Amino acid sequence: MRKHILMIISMLLFAAAGSAQSIALLKYRGGGDWYANPTSLPNLVAFCNRQLGMRLKTEVPVVEAGSRELFNYPLVHMTGHGNVVFSDEEARNLRTYLLSGGFLHVDDNYGLSPYIRREMKKVFPELEFVELPFSHPIFHQKYAFSNGLPKIHEHDAKPPQAFGLVYEGRLVCLFTYECDLGDGWEDTAVHHDSEELHRKALEMGANIVQYVFTK
Repeated sequence: MRKHILMIISMLLFAAAGSAQSIALLKYRGGGDWYANPTSLPNLVAFCNRQLGMRLKTEVPVVEAGSRELFNYPLVHMTGHGNVVFSDEEARNLRTYLLSGGFLHVDDNYGLSPYIRREMKKVFPELEFVELPFSHPIFHQKYAFSNGLPKIHEHDAKPPQAFGLVYEGRLVCLFTYECDLGDGWEDTAVHHDSEELHRKALEMGANIVQYVFTK
């Protein structure tokens, strides 16, 4: 009974805050660099406002997994290279957020995979990450990516993969692996990316944003 009451309250909070039209960055414990790629989200927001006609707020707030403020944001982005730790309370809060309509995008900045897979098991012990087919709608928003994620940085020279946690038919968490979209969103001078690569990363990012805000 308590679980259902909390769910209803969370849904009402989320619905009330959904009009804020903001994207947030997730801060987490464990020692990983959650603050990596400082220019990435501001650049993505500017691109979405310009190319999708959105009105996202230009400032990107930082929010913690266990915070009530998490429910203010329809889309929360997470990145880093190292360890991630969610407490039991944070895992419960994140689960409620995602079941209430929220969306988590986890972008592996190289080395995040084993930690996020372990910690998301605390959030959804009943779910496994599944690879999204190239036909998934997230690849076919304003921009068409018929071969799935673009390859932005080499890392281990593996093909980029998009994994998702799907709860009762709804994608609640996207994990982009061997792709590094966030690096591609950054100012081109940071990683010396070409304008073409920068544009591809932003277009795929815009697809994610459009998918979340219109689903």
